[in-house]
Amino acid sequence: MASVPLQQAMILAILLFALGLAGVIMRRNFVFMLMSIEIMLNATGLAFIIAGSRWGQADGQVMFLFILTLAAAEVAVGLALIIRLRHRLDTLDSDAANLLQG
Repeated sequence: MASVPLQQAMILAILLFALGLAGVIMRRNFVFMLMSIEIMLNATGLAFIIAGSRWGQADGQVMFLFILTLAAAEVAVGLALIIRLRHRLDTLDSDAANLLQG
């Protein structure tokens, strides 16, 4: 089985993380922001998998399972908040959520 060089795989993880970060910063729609956060979490999981395979340890795969669990919880809570916000404001724009201050 051919192995991917460590540097190339880490560059891919860094590019994915930067893409997700740019999506969080540039987008104002909450759904797109959640998708960008998912991309960032997957990039960190990829980095853990790469590091684990480099050193021949299963720790990277275990950390990736924790990241997947965290991502599932984040999506569940985030979508519940988005649905509630949509019912209250009729928009998913993050700037409109500023009206919710107490």
